[in-house]
Amino acid sequence: MEEKNKIFLDDRVLEKRDLDGKYKKSWVEESFAFEKSFGKQTASSGTKNYLGTSVKESKIFFLVIIIVLGVFLIFFKVSYLQLWRGNYYFGLAENNRVRLKPISAARGIIYDRFGNELTQNVPNFILAIVPQDLPVDEEKRKKVIAKISEVSGITEENLDNLLEKYKFYNYESLLIKDNLDYNTAITLYIQNADLPGIYIGKSTKRQYLIGDNAIGGLSFSHLLGYLGKLNESELEELKNSGYLISDNIGKIGLEKFYEKELRGTYGMKKIEVDALGHEQSVLAEDPPTPGKNLYLSIDLEAQNKLEELIKNSFAKNGKKKSAAIAMDPRDGSVLAMVSWPTFDSNLFAGGITQKDYDAYLKDENNPLFNRAISGTYPSGSIVKPVIAAAALEEKIITPRQTIMSVGGLQIGDWFFPDWKVGGHGATNVTKALAWSVNTFFFYVGGGYKNFDGLGLARLLKYLRDFNLAQKTDIDLPGESEGFLPSEEWKEETKNEQWYIGDTYNLSIGQGDLSVTPIQAAVWTSAIANGGKIFSPRLGNKFIDPITQTEEKIKPKIIRENFVSQENLAVVRQGMRECVTYGSCQLLQTLPFMAAGKTGTAQWNSKKSTHAWFTSFAPYNDPQIVVTILVEEGGEGSVASMPIARDFLAWWGKKYLPR
Repeated sequence: MEEKNKIFLDDRVLEKRDLDGKYKKSWVEESFAFEKSFGKQTASSGTKNYLGTSVKESKIFFLVIIIVLGVFLIFFKVSYLQLWRGNYYFGLAENNRVRLKPISAARGIIYDRFGNELTQNVPNFILAIVPQDLPVDEEKRKKVIAKISEVSGITEENLDNLLEKYKFYNYESLLIKDNLDYNTAITLYIQNADLPGIYIGKSTKRQYLIGDNAIGGLSFSHLLGYLGKLNESELEELKNSGYLISDNIGKIGLEKFYEKELRGTYGMKKIEVDALGHEQSVLAEDPPTPGKNLYLSIDLEAQNKLEELIKNSFAKNGKKKSAAIAMDPRDGSVLAMVSWPTFDSNLFAGGITQKDYDAYLKDENNPLFNRAISGTYPSGSIVKPVIAAAALEEKIITPRQTIMSVGGLQIGDWFFPDWKVGGHGATNVTKALAWSVNTFFFYVGGGYKNFDGLGLARLLKYLRDFNLAQKTDIDLPGESEGFLPSEEWKEETKNEQWYIGDTYNLSIGQGDLSVTPIQAAVWTSAIANGGKIFSPRLGNKFIDPITQTEEKIKPKIIRENFVSQENLAVVRQGMRECVTYGSCQLLQTLPFMAAGKTGTAQWNSKKSTHAWFTSFAPYNDPQIVVTILVEEGGEGSVASMPIARDFLAWWGKKYLPR
């Protein structure tokens, strides 16, 4: 073999004929030299073909672009996470170790006017779940839920529904069970110390010092109200105001009306937690501000006395439903207010059982209903002082002018009777009030023959001036407006025209007129005080428990100077004559002068009339108004007036100088 046809690779010889494949030509035509010592291949000078890459330059460029873009994207993502989203992810990481935990504020205490405590905040324990601390693993999570179900008595399905319902409140405690006693709380804490997501915490329970073996009667329940857990709509409305899922809120009564002042301001503490979410240490703390203490105008003794008198009366006459109000006509402050029957606020504050709640709902006497501010009834004759004041102010009559009462009025085929057969003879305005003479008020209200009465328009004006068919703005939620009928209303609702008989009925407090007991007390107060319509108030003042700063709740005048002092004095005289010789003579037994007005309101042809009585005392210096309603009580002078008389006698001994 010739030397030129041989290629030396180390000690092996590769001949030209042994080369095959697509590289044969290149290998043969290319000149190579190998360094003997290292075997390094080098291309001979002058050759134009040698071994190299087969990747095109365009592909290399494209690959470089991809690499550069990838590096840029990685750099941009890292920068974005650190610069723009750094705080967010830092917060997520910190929440696994450090958390902000709200500290509930002590709720303000409610007292009567003399400082008698009516509510307390009693420490208790709660069982709760913190969703964020539950295991992520599904199986482990189910085991924890099963354990929570076991200790709480709540089904796993309900627990799952609760977690789903509040899935956007991961770091808040979801209340599972309230009112745990100390021993139960400690036992649960020890048994479940190693379970993530379970929280045994301290809380307070609102206790009302009413009912058996307490200082106050159950009639306080309608006034104080009670606390309850936030429902979904309340949470949605108040979550931006600092309310939490586990919070309590005033549901009815003073607890609801003065929620903002009683609640206080929550504090906050920064805590460090372990892997199970259990608190390990407090890093920082901002203390809460307790709610303000509320002092009422209510007199504990007066409230209990009024409740006692109503219950004693019902024990004798078999009646079951009543509303009674005692208030100061000088400023609208309420001394006592009873709606009977009633309920126990403590049952609701502790989480009422379904059995107890159903019992209240099924009670035909509706004990949950506050009749004093929400019940609406025809007023009967207790509205006649308002009609008399309107007639005097419009000069329909004078104080000495008389109208002949012969037992009723005949209008076509209709006869409108007086309550006394044969009538009362010649009657002026004071006698008409003393004996509640219907005929007199038919005349001054609707007119008769040549006598021009007030007419519907002026009747409605003065009834509204005395605040009928309007809320009194009392500091209790749930007040009703009552109702005043009109021509337009009757045409639209009953498809009937307005008749003179409708005006007559309105003039004596019958027909479609409806009022609340609190409205009756307000217009009686306006007559007693010389024409001021006060908004009634149970709240008297707030006291800051830390600074002891006092904040008075000022009286609010809704309206005044719409009837002259002289005309109101005539009306008061008529109500006084009701006591001296008229239908209110039972009040003559009082050791001081009083004035009053009886009322008997028809409302159902098959049921007994409602019994009304309203009064004020002392006559020459009115300091108290007492208004009593007994549903289906019959005659006001029989069912309601004795309660008012006995209460006024008690009040005089305590409040009037001897």
